[in-house]
Amino acid sequence: MKRAVKLAASLLVTLVFLWWAFRDTDWGTQLTSLKSANYIWLLPYFGCLLGIHVFRTLRWGSLLSGLERVPFRKLNEASAIGFMMLLVLPFRLGEFARPFLIAQRSSIRRSAAMTSVVLERIVDGLFVAASMRVLLFFVPTETPEVRYVKLGSWLMFAVFGGGLLFLLFGLWQQERTVRLVRATVGRFAPGLADKVADIVDTFVGAMRQLPDAKQVVIFFLCTVGYWGLNGFGMMLLANAFDCSGVAAGTACQPMELSLFQAYVVLCVLVVGLMIPAAPGMVGTFQAACKVGLSLFLPATVVNAGGLAYANVLWMAQTAQTVGLGLILMSLGHMSFKDIAGKLEKEGEAAAPSA
Repeated sequence: MKRAVKLAASLLVTLVFLWWAFRDTDWGTQLTSLKSANYIWLLPYFGCLLGIHVFRTLRWGSLLSGLERVPFRKLNEASAIGFMMLLVLPFRLGEFARPFLIAQRSSIRRSAAMTSVVLERIVDGLFVAASMRVLLFFVPTETPEVRYVKLGSWLMFAVFGGGLLFLLFGLWQQERTVRLVRATVGRFAPGLADKVADIVDTFVGAMRQLPDAKQVVIFFLCTVGYWGLNGFGMMLLANAFDCSGVAAGTACQPMELSLFQAYVVLCVLVVGLMIPAAPGMVGTFQAACKVGLSLFLPATVVNAGGLAYANVLWMAQTAQTVGLGLILMSLGHMSFKDIAGKLEKEGEAAAPSA
């Protein structure tokens, strides 16, 4: 019943955001944009997506190096399949995928691998929030959309900054942090407090095995490369919708993005994808792209070529993530059903202490 309620809620969120994103759509012009788009630009964009995958795989390896130097082949396999699971499985079960898969391919414990995933999320959240705050200083107009985006950046700072401060405090005062959890959460749910305290204790213990300074530098360089290539690829793909291939007399709303604008749209997209939705991020993805594009483009362009661009962007990212994951799963002679079943058991075991 709980799973059914969660699934219904996530589908409702998706439907609401899909309605909002497409409520003012000029379907005829959008269809024209899709038909006339120069899809040759997908080739360099898929190259960017592969580069993005390599960057995030290498930086995860650098973060895990304090525990064990995992060969790239095993690391790549766990990373590709893990991100595919994160995209397609409901109830955030995919969060457990990478730790589960890397534990099968190394001596790294799942709890320690999960710590690395949490640290990745915190660093990404703070990096995107800080980038957004800087970029928004150069957005000339103070529209309602800009105000909402600024609010989103502050929320990201609060969520991920609070998580970082908590982990740093735990790293400094591990026993005191565990006692604090027991003293606060324990007042309302003693059993839950014990489980939360055990998780905190395990996470902080794993943080004490952080990599050396060289690997930390590699981690941050890969983070910059990862996000930098993301924005650059979004700018490249926008060139497909400049209406250059449209026949004379055909209605088409051309759109283009500068590198600066692409990075702003990327930051807005990341904030939007924090909203829980159905598997695949459909709905929230298109709505967040629309908000980002609205900061620079007129509504007539956003509701036609802009949403066509958002749909192709979503499709390309989904195809690359799922396709690469399935290829490596097939080469490794693994079963999607088997992995998903084990992840579901992981999620059920972790649910009481989530």
